[in-house]
Amino acid sequence: MNKNTLSFKMLLEILIVSTRLGFTSFGGPIAHLGYFHEEYIRRRKWMDEKSYADLVALCQFLPGPASSQVGIGIGVMRAGVLGGITSFIGFTLPSVVALILFALILQGLKIGDAGWIHGLKIVAVAVVAHAILGMAQKLTPDLKRKAIALFALVVTLLWQTAYTQVAVILIAGFIGFLLYKQQKDDDSTPMNFPVSRRFAIICLGLFFGLLFLLPILSEITSLSWIAMFDSFYRSGSLVFGGGHVVLPLLEREFVPTGWLSEEAFLAGYGAAQAVPGPLFTFAAYIGAVINGWQGGLLATFAIFLPAFLLILGSLPFWNDLRSNPAIKGALMGVNAAVVGILIAAFYQPIWTSTIMTPIDFAFAAILFSMLVFWKLAPWIIVVAGAVGGWLLSYL
Repeated sequence: MNKNTLSFKMLLEILIVSTRLGFTSFGGPIAHLGYFHEEYIRRRKWMDEKSYADLVALCQFLPGPASSQVGIGIGVMRAGVLGGITSFIGFTLPSVVALILFALILQGLKIGDAGWIHGLKIVAVAVVAHAILGMAQKLTPDLKRKAIALFALVVTLLWQTAYTQVAVILIAGFIGFLLYKQQKDDDSTPMNFPVSRRFAIICLGLFFGLLFLLPILSEITSLSWIAMFDSFYRSGSLVFGGGHVVLPLLEREFVPTGWLSEEAFLAGYGAAQAVPGPLFTFAAYIGAVINGWQGGLLATFAIFLPAFLLILGSLPFWNDLRSNPAIKGALMGVNAAVVGILIAAFYQPIWTSTIMTPIDFAFAAILFSMLVFWKLAPWIIVVAGAVGGWLLSYL
């Protein structure tokens, strides 16, 4: 068997396995990592346990959708850059198609008046509340990090601009560096990556170049598709903590500017809980609402491009980074700030635009209990939210 045939068979295998995961991986990024571990590590043994843990640590360190970056990284280490692209397409495409179709179906409906849409907004309340509890327990275990989270909450709530969150994350990283720079590093073994340092530097240069160039192009050209690409790319570049944290960034990029209504935004966010795969595919819904299926594909490419550039640009340098206590301390501060940013997003826009009556609060408590205490599948919560919202509209 020649090398080309072997590479094709390897890519086909990655596509089949990742697509199956894309259709079945419900439950958010933490659950996705569990699915990846079961399929890629335990069943297929594409990586050893320690290498997988190190790859997860790298993706938690980087901004962007951690589970998607882990999937890309596994594909890269299995079959190079093409393997990473194939793994991403398989895992992401099912939810992208579903959310674009959902957006197109809603185009002709008066979604602001629909009871089931209000039910989906209440689902968003339950899901984000659950995410806050889980992240707070893990990322703010001591008083110093709780204080960083409180700082992030107050600042992002009182000064709601596109740059506030960037400033908060940078400040939190600096505080974390000062407080935790003597943090001991775990014992770890070096990893080998099929990506050259030269290619990695090109990817990192492209990442930062686009981050600074796209806003300038948007101002100069006034082209709507460049402005949209810029907004999604920036959101994908600045999110620490996964899909739920991208909510406030996207909301502040597209709702106040009139790209779409708050009702349409929160309806899509609720629907995104019903589909498997990464929550970042919520961008496909927003893009499709704005500019049809072409906008959905453009938004998907723009919001995931930073994840690709960062994982490819960081893999060869990860051995050096993860052994640096100062870097680890800065990350601890950033992760604590993410909790505060998420709480601010939970209040505005999710809570303030959704929980209007005692019945809304009671229904949110029921959905939260179903998700957290009874541990029902997310799609069940979404269906219950839509049906319950429709029934409540008749009360």
